[in-house]
Amino acid sequence: MCLHVAGGTDALFREVHQTAQIRPAELLTMNRRTLLRSAGAAVAAGSLAGCLDAVGLGDSTPNVVLAEPDRQFTSEELPYPAWGQRVPDVSLPAIPGEEVSLRNVGEPMLLTFFYSHCQTVCPVLIGALRNVQAHAQNNGYADAVSLHPVTFDPGRDTAERLRTYAEDMNVALDGDSWQFLRPSSEQRTKAVVTDEFGVNYAKTHPADMDKYMFNHAAMTMLVNGDGYVERTYRTKSPDEQRLVDDLREVRTA
Repeated sequence: MCLHVAGGTDALFREVHQTAQIRPAELLTMNRRTLLRSAGAAVAAGSLAGCLDAVGLGDSTPNVVLAEPDRQFTSEELPYPAWGQRVPDVSLPAIPGEEVSLRNVGEPMLLTFFYSHCQTVCPVLIGALRNVQAHAQNNGYADAVSLHPVTFDPGRDTAERLRTYAEDMNVALDGDSWQFLRPSSEQRTKAVVTDEFGVNYAKTHPADMDKYMFNHAAMTMLVNGDGYVERTYRTKSPDEQRLVDDLREVRTA
């Protein structure tokens, strides 16, 4: 069933108001997702979403805030979670803390994938999230965002090692906003990092080092409070201002 409303946007709002019993004052501050949820009690969400598209209010994925990025492939064609898709249903041990269910964080979050012995890409990825954390702390929204770097080297990235690494990287672990996520084993790591998130990594043994390293892809992901991917940044050096701006739009929607 679809709401066929003559008269454009204003008429649609009046129709939703009458059907879903929304107070007039609430209409002034409603965003797309709020409108869909409120009207969902009266009509199927899919049908209403189609009506919203028809009058220019909706988009093809009402579960997200940011517009579809300019890209060559659809989300379904990509090997990693992308715009409009639900983040994988994964729970991982957290440091500090106990366990984090990535679909149920309840607030916008930034994810990235790293290992603490990395000397090239990972410090840049972690530094970008650290600067977002500093911006959040300085601008009063530290409690409204979660930052979750996921290690793919659990054998060396112990809780003690990650706490030391946080100090070295000037990351604040005394609040709730930053938690490292550490899979319980190498097998679990591959199942999560590669199979679920599409981040490939491979162990290497450089001739000039007495320790193993990794070749790996770089990815940072912005997920909204409902567990849907808003942006996937496939870059070794994320634009920190873009992270802050995209995060602001998502958390204030």
